[in-house]
Amino acid sequence: MTCKSVRWRNIKTEDITAQWDEMLRFIATIKLKEATASQLFKRLNSYSRQHPLYHALKEFGKIPKSDFLLRYTDIVDLRQAIEKQLNKGENVNKFARAVSFGNSQEFLYGEKIEQEMAEGCQRLIKNAIICWNYLYLTQKIAEAESEERRQELLMAVRNGSVVTWQHINLHGEYDFSDEKLQDSIGLHAPKILAVKGVGKWDDGSALID
Repeated sequence: MTCKSVRWRNIKTEDITAQWDEMLRFIATIKLKEATASQLFKRLNSYSRQHPLYHALKEFGKIPKSDFLLRYTDIVDLRQAIEKQLNKGENVNKFARAVSFGNSQEFLYGEKIEQEMAEGCQRLIKNAIICWNYLYLTQKIAEAESEERRQELLMAVRNGSVVTWQHINLHGEYDFSDEKLQDSIGLHAPKILAVKGVGKWDDGSALID
């Protein structure tokens, strides 16, 4: 982003000053739950766009927006953090599309209860994959042969995501019979959960947000 790509306009502070009391009443009404935000904004949107309160709120909204744009332009770490979160969101969407690969991710059910059942099945599959990833990564961290290796794994988890599915054969056929439901990896959930310190960093914060 460059200065030339930004449209610079002055904020009309006189509009904000003239309607400051009305703006405070508007905010207080929401804060005190005298009316819902949706009701107030619906009423506000019904006003003419020439309404002074509408203009004042619009101008006031430019202040945090301008502050954010300036910080986004100047602070590299902020841009990287935002890009990282956007990538995570896109990854989640790709995950959902990977699980529902058939019929172009469209439901073929007309009844609401059938649609809810299909959505519930999709959610169950996604949660099962994420749960397995958590257990596998936690066990690997717990089994790290040195503190240096443990920190390497922790950093990899922190900079990565448990929402990954490339190791899962989503197009395969699954046999859920008792004789086939065997753990080939050797995950022991009670043992994993009993390991102290695996789920936290050295400062006590959570391993994965």
